[in-house]
Amino acid sequence: MIDIENYCVCKQKYMNEDLILLIEQHQKEIWEWKQKESQWVRDKNQLDGNKQIVEELSTKLIEMAKVNIALKKRAQEAEGETTIVKGIGMNSPEMRDAKAKLKEAGEINMLHQELNGKLQLRLTEIEEDNKKLSKQIQDLNNRISK
Repeated sequence: MIDIENYCVCKQKYMNEDLILLIEQHQKEIWEWKQKESQWVRDKNQLDGNKQIVEELSTKLIEMAKVNIALKKRAQEAEGETTIVKGIGMNSPEMRDAKAKLKEAGEINMLHQELNGKLQLRLTEIEEDNKKLSKQIQDLNNRISK
């Protein structure tokens, strides 16, 4: 009976060792799964944060698109008004009168310059004549004084 008892004790010892190994292996697997779960939680949190950022940026982008459309409309209206003002302004009676006055002033300016040129020539001639007369008078005075 000692052999059977010995056998039972040995068998119990091996069963305990197997059970301990199984428990350790199971605990290791549980730890690995907890690590994976922790990584999944971190990934989910990061994805949730990114989702919120994308939603906020999308909202801002939609707002900016609305503003852009409004600004384009205002720019088109301004271009239209500018075209109208240019068309009316260049052909208005006031603009035609102003152009006529400018043309007349230009003609007067040309005549004025022409007269000034003639006057300048005449002045130069007179100055030269004065110099000659002055020299002649000086020469006469010199002759008389001798």
